Amino acid sequence: MNEAALIELVDKIQTTQAEFQTVEVKRSKTKATTRLYDTLSSFSNQDDGGIIVFGLYESEGFSVTGVDDVQALQKSVMEQCNEMEPAVRAVFTTAVIEGKNVVSAEIPPVDITMRPCYYKGKGRVKGSFVRVGDSDQHMTEYEVYSYEAYRKKYQDDIRTIERADISSLDKNKLDDYLRKLKLNKPNLSHLDDDTIMSLMSIVNQGKPTITAELLFGLYPQAYFPQLGIIAISVPGDEVGDTDIDGSRFIDNQRIEGTIQEMLDGALRFVRNNTKNRTIIDPETGRRSDKTDYPMNSVREAILNALVHRDYSFHTEGMPIRLTIFSDRLEIQNPGGIYGADSTPGTPIVFDACTEVKNIDDIGARIACGACRQPDTRNPVLATALEVLGVTENRYSGIPTIRRECKEYGLPDVEFKNERGEFTVCFRKAVNADMLSDDQASDLIQFCKKPRTRKEIAKFLGLSSVTYAMNKYVQPLIDKGQIKLTVPEAPSSRKQMYYSEQ
Repeated sequence: MNEAALIELVDKIQTTQAEFQTVEVKRSKTKATTRLYDTLSSFSNQDDGGIIVFGLYESEGFSVTGVDDVQALQKSVMEQCNEMEPAVRAVFTTAVIEGKNVVSAEIPPVDITMRPCYYKGKGRVKGSFVRVGDSDQHMTEYEVYSYEAYRKKYQDDIRTIERADISSLDKNKLDDYLRKLKLNKPNLSHLDDDTIMSLMSIVNQGKPTITAELLFGLYPQAYFPQLGIIAISVPGDEVGDTDIDGSRFIDNQRIEGTIQEMLDGALRFVRNNTKNRTIIDPETGRRSDKTDYPMNSVREAILNALVHRDYSFHTEGMPIRLTIFSDRLEIQNPGGIYGADSTPGTPIVFDACTEVKNIDDIGARIACGACRQPDTRNPVLATALEVLGVTENRYSGIPTIRRECKEYGLPDVEFKNERGEFTVCFRKAVNADMLSDDQASDLIQFCKKPRTRKEIAKFLGLSSVTYAMNKYVQPLIDKGQIKLTVPEAPSSRKQMYYSEQ
């Protein structure tokens, strides 16, 4: 960052009256506060790093208070940087604004293999932080474990189930897998079945693995009751909305069984709880059915949740959640993107057989037609499903989802990498019930000054803030005409909305 960039950043902070996912403001006039450890950790643990700006006072509208002794401040920051594990190497910039010194400290991201970065004085668990919107929050024990699991390549999909034995597996399904395995892998064809099952991590010392139960188990949920799908259909656009009879659910099911059975059950649930329209081709007169959402894309998303969810002991009590709202369909699975930045709200795009770190990775993959294969959380499970023909494992999911949603006239599918949770959201096509051009122009002008959700709803004359945002404001956000002050955390309590037009 150079001096001009720092001046521009300060102007943005003062205009939006907010800190950001990658920006923290400190008033410090002489030396840095001793409370920097949390921010040093959280910035180091996200892929974009962060910037700490010294010399602004948040409580007085981010006014410039200045730094009296720049050298003392830098020394104080570096002393705290050296108390981190691994040590942080900040890069400083100074600019004179309103006749006063403002100092920035750029905190680079720590390599994924060395995370979490933590304050040595508190230890790995208590000293590790994650950035949530504009605040620093303690990492959970699970978040710390996730980094360790990635670094040490734990394979939770081949944990053994001590209470089970080979009799808990469906012999016909297992025999079919072994037959396909020998057919496609000649090097295994001359080995006996017991040896193959051991080599392919179906069993370990005579005990079935989680992969074995999920693929061939007679009833996998006997050992892990929550390794299933909770599917609900609600009458509104939020959980808790009710219909005219006061019912909170249109449908409510627990979907269990093997991965194939859960996939089939979830797709049936979606078909049964979404509309199926009949379309007549004006040229041929042929009739065809069209669902609310492209089912092949929905299948990709559900399969991704089943294959790439976290199967560690930390999450074995958490089911996948499939929720159908009046305006969207959401699929949430335990475990964020494997090995990726765990920043809540980080937009991620995925394909059904691979996890990716950020949108740049997948963009490059699609553009060139080739890919740098990323790590997979559950490689044994994913490979076995390829053998069974359930998934292709050829990185075709994203083009399929994007193409089908475009053909359907749907908004772009949303992918969010939350704290320990990955969410896929399909939205219905925006209907004609939108603001007129004049109304939209008035709202955009109203938002020249950053506005809260309540202020916008009041301006529109609506009592429901949720309805106002989803129905009228979101289309303007999608078009880029209204922007978020904290785009990295859309649900932030400090979120405001503004326009630059």
